[in-house]
Amino acid sequence: MFLNFSGVALSALRAMVPAVLLLVMPPGLAQAALTRMTVLTGDNGAASAEFVRQLRETQAPGSQMQVFRLPADGTAVAAAPAAPAQEEQAANAGVRTRGLRSGGSSGDALTVAVGPDAARSAIDSDSREPLLLAMLSRLEFESLRASPGMRREGRRVAVLLRDPSMADQLALIDAALPQRRRLGVVATPESEPLLAELERAAGKQWTLQVSTAPDTKSIAPALRGVISGSDALMVLPDSIGDDQAATLAVLHAAAGAGLPVFGASEGMVRSGGLAAAVSTPAQLALQAQALGQKLAAGPAGVMVEAAHPASVRVNQNVARGLGLRLPDERELSDRVAAPR
Repeated sequence: MFLNFSGVALSALRAMVPAVLLLVMPPGLAQAALTRMTVLTGDNGAASAEFVRQLRETQAPGSQMQVFRLPADGTAVAAAPAAPAQEEQAANAGVRTRGLRSGGSSGDALTVAVGPDAARSAIDSDSREPLLLAMLSRLEFESLRASPGMRREGRRVAVLLRDPSMADQLALIDAALPQRRRLGVVATPESEPLLAELERAAGKQWTLQVSTAPDTKSIAPALRGVISGSDALMVLPDSIGDDQAATLAVLHAAAGAGLPVFGASEGMVRSGGLAAAVSTPAQLALQAQALGQKLAAGPAGVMVEAAHPASVRVNQNVARGLGLRLPDERELSDRVAAPR
């Protein structure tokens, strides 16, 4: 589903909805006059809600923003804010639009699309506002990057991935298991962009044992192919990492071989993985603010940032079972965030 941006001009929407957002400018950038923020969300999930709440709570005093939720029919509906001002409550009353259209340069405005559904709708719009796509996985971004809307002349787009970079993931493994450089990975055919990033980050310092399974239900042979030559296994944020049964199959095989498993989700750690580098929605919202300023001050084109910094989660029961003594989560988080 996508928003059909015929019908309601963005200038009219702005008149109905004052969405002022003053963001903190990172050092070294010229001040960008961002005075309006429109947030599109594609779901009611806890992660999206936390992201939006953090955006709202870190606004400058007296500023406001407007949130629109995209239900299944592709229609954007104004969502009631947590603590609306009187004028914002009035603007929300009955606001329902098939889209957002910009008739001007929109140099003072920013649209933030949260999640893949909202990103698709925003990309398909003809808005001239700078567009920030947030809370996307690498593979979700790859599926969107070929869209004509991403390549529209003069358009400024920033993409904030929800997962830390592969370099940060390797930094975690190095901090937890010094000198163990043989890493086993099971992937599916769709995982090629993630594997390419992993290979670039690994360079000559790591030995990667990679085996590809045709799908998430056929990973047992691939697992057998990587376990014997690995010091640890990694679960990528792909269809295997998103599939509970497939992730559990990796964890079960690793436990039988006495190997630790690393990944990019807290759920995997709770299920028996050793550790994961993750970015919380609140952390991502703070990064989105800084990225929005870069976007407003920068040239046309597409910029992409992985989630950074990351917070490390450790399963201490698994660590003890493997006979490992790991630094605490804060120290590991600091090591992952350290410049390299």
